[in-house]
Amino acid sequence: MVALFFMKITILTYGSRGDVQPFIALARGFQKNGHEVKLAAPHRFADFVSGYGVPFVPLAGDPEEISRRINDAGTNVLRIISTMREYVFAIAPQVSRSAFAACEGAELIIHSFLFTVGGHSWAREHGVPDVSVQTFPVFAPTREFPGAASAQLPSGALSYFSHWLTTQVFWYGGNAGYGPARRANPDTSFPKKLYWPFDESSPPQLRTPLLFAYSPSILPRPGNWDEHVHVTGYFFLDEENYQAPDELRDFLSSGESPICISFSSMINRDAERVTHEVMSAINKTNNRAIFLTGWNGYKPEHIPENMLFLDAASHQWLFARCKIVVHHGGAGTTGAGLRAGVPNIVVPHTADQPFWGRRVNLIGAGPKPIPVHRLNAERLASAIAEAESNSIRKRAQAIGQIIRSEDGVKEAVKLIEAYSLCFEIEADSVIQKRK
Repeated sequence: MVALFFMKITILTYGSRGDVQPFIALARGFQKNGHEVKLAAPHRFADFVSGYGVPFVPLAGDPEEISRRINDAGTNVLRIISTMREYVFAIAPQVSRSAFAACEGAELIIHSFLFTVGGHSWAREHGVPDVSVQTFPVFAPTREFPGAASAQLPSGALSYFSHWLTTQVFWYGGNAGYGPARRANPDTSFPKKLYWPFDESSPPQLRTPLLFAYSPSILPRPGNWDEHVHVTGYFFLDEENYQAPDELRDFLSSGESPICISFSSMINRDAERVTHEVMSAINKTNNRAIFLTGWNGYKPEHIPENMLFLDAASHQWLFARCKIVVHHGGAGTTGAGLRAGVPNIVVPHTADQPFWGRRVNLIGAGPKPIPVHRLNAERLASAIAEAESNSIRKRAQAIGQIIRSEDGVKEAVKLIEAYSLCFEIEADSVIQKRK
């Protein structure tokens, strides 16, 4: 359905492929409705984004380096924050300069996690609407589940506190780095002041919508969230034209369905140990396996016939052709794994991954997650045996059907278009009152 009005939209995101791919899907959703969209993301994704016909704005920095540092920090929240702060502050002036330049002329700003404050502040100073889109629950406190970086906390007061604390650290930590970044760019369009996007006490500005791009079947919307918070469903990128390499097709056709192992952008200093433990578990359980090596890139010298190592492959295409998916628990990979309707075994490395691993287990689509530092052949072999049970397999199939019936991009586009119209009406009303 084509929109009844036209917008120039800038989308700001930063991180690994899992932080970029959902926004390509969103950008294409807006393009189908007749809007003009450009996407600002790390420069290494230029070909990936442009290949889908989305105008691209390159941003400085190397998300691979961020991944390496965060993985070294493990699940220690304070170390993760300290690590990100150190690297992000170093590149913030360059990244911000390009990002804010990309916003010039935009009639709507969409921002993800690291651009939450900067994107909103620019939009507010220029009088245009903005929307926050996140791939994990953040900036919306609830007692029903803990913050994504505090997966082990029980529901209740401690969960609510973990959400509050994350917001405080994000706000004050980001503010600390903004001053130097702005002073390093005195002649650019940096916002003069920073604003919090979800502040209720700032009329006449409408409250910024907060959209979560995951399925409500995985994490239902809490009853205490205000009406500006939405759970849309995952943003899946259409990969129908994907052409699998011959070696992948040949391997799949040469035997029973394999187990797929994908740790995507995770760079772990124990990659060699982890790989050999997984290989041992595959052999213990008499399975075949496909390893997607991702940014780690580690491949053993001797690869047995029941295993195939590839740099990458389409998750959408491959996961549905496998019997089990073993992955790190990133938001996007978790969504792809569950959409495939097969059991998921999560081996969380850092950040929000333990949270998603626990959700997979709680909804019955996989066994309990195995933290990467505790991964060994015995534990993984036991998890594989559990994942092959009828109860988990049937539950995974049911969840997959639900997710495949959802259209997160379509829902998000509809909500954002409606908000933009309300914003314009509200802005016109304020102008008339002032006259």
